[in-house]
Amino acid sequence: MKKRHQQKLVVLSLLLLLALNLPIVLLFDSSESFLGFPIIYIYIFSAWLFSVLMSWIVVQRYYE
Repeated sequence: MKKRHQQKLVVLSLLLLLALNLPIVLLFDSSESFLGFPIIYIYIFSAWLFSVLMSWIVVQRYYE
């Protein structure tokens, strides 16, 4: 894997670290729910799913 593709994964990791930081996560902590799930759960799992999919795309597309 080339260095620029490794850099994409590092940037993705830093964005995930920022997205799952406690002050950002607490912005979504409310008593409301969507489809019966608390908003904070939806935010955490969607951020996790986004990071998994993006890292899979980077690895699959640029693996050499």
